[in-house]
Parts: sequence; C-alpha cells; structure tokens
Amino acid sequence: MLRGDLEGEDLEAYVQSRIITTTLDKAVSWARGNAIFPATFGLACCAIEMMSIVAARVDVARFGFEAFRASPRQADLLILSGRVSIKMAPVVRRVYDQMLEPKYAIAMGACASSQGVFNNYAVVPADKFLPVDVHVPGCPPRPESLMHGILKLRAMIQQDPSMNWRARYGAEQTVEVLPEDIERFEREAAVNVAQPGQTSGA
Repeated sequence: MLRGDLEGEDLEAYVQSRIITTTLDKAVSWARGNAIFPATFGLACCAIEMMSIVAARVDVARFGFEAFRASPRQADLLILSGRVSIKMAPVVRRVYDQMLEPKYAIAMGACASSQGVFNNYAVVPADKFLPVDVHVPGCPPRPESLMHGILKLRAMIQQDPSMNWRARYGAEQTVEVLPEDIERFEREAAVNVAQPGQTSGA
C-alpha cells in the first residue's frame, strides 16, 4: 500500500487488522509451548505407545515436540510411560532434577498415575516423588490420548487460565506435609499401627 491510498477510518481499520500486540511473557510462553523437547525415557509397556507419537499417524512434529533428547540436560519434558518401582523412583527423580528449568512431567498410564494393576508395595505413583503436570489415563493409553495430554500441557505452558489447577489448589510442588502442619507433626509422637503386645492375626 502506498502513502495516500487510505485515509481516516479506513487507514485506522487497515492498521488495526495487521498489528498484533502482546506482552513479552505471552510471546515467550507461546514460543516455549511450541518447542518442547521430551527426554528419551521409557519405563514399561506404555513406552511402546509413546514411541508411536512420532510416527505418521499421530505426528507430534506438528506441534514442535518431535525432537526426543537423549540427555536430560537437553530435555524439558519427562514422560513417565509405565510403572515406577520404589527402587527406580530415586533414579527417575535424579533424571528429573538434571533437567533445566522450566521443566514438565507427564504421567502416562494408570501405573504411573495410581499404580494401576501393579498396586502393591513395590510400585509407587509418580506424584509421590516429583510434580506431575498432566496425568494421561489408560492401560496403556493410546497415542491419541498422549497427544491430548501433550496439547493440555501446551495450553498450560501458554498460560491458558483454565489449565492452572496447581495454583487453584495450592499444589505447586510435591508436598507430603503442608507447611502449616509441620509443627503439629513434630509435636505429635509417631503412631504405630500395631500396639505393644499385639500379634498378627494370621
């Protein structure tokens, strides 16, 4: 358009239709939400379903998530795809701690979220040892379900207010004891399930 082609209200409408204003925080969140680098990390059978999200059928590359990183220092998303044993939990936490901020975690499948069919003493849900941003249910969840979870995570990163459930419920970190209850737990003596003199019923 050359100078003088439009005047007055027509020029004002033309300019308004071609300019986008935003804040720097929103621009950074938009870029961050479209360039996630997941860690190459699989735990069990859900990992087979996770691997297929890079294939042509689901094609996670459409959203900028396809570059799986072999080093946690180059990744910012940890997908817990499968059951986590108690012995494995410290290792998973170490991998998570080695990732740079900001970092995110998705618990994929019933085992990672709530122990699933392996609900016994040896399996621990992911929420017990690291903050999980999105839970994807299923046993195992289909790749489309994982994609839905990834898109929910992207919406959360891009500051969609409907996704901020952690702030709404005060669950910013993995907290076993709330700060206001620490003194109460320190004052109270530990409670034993089996009292002195009791024997097991069997």
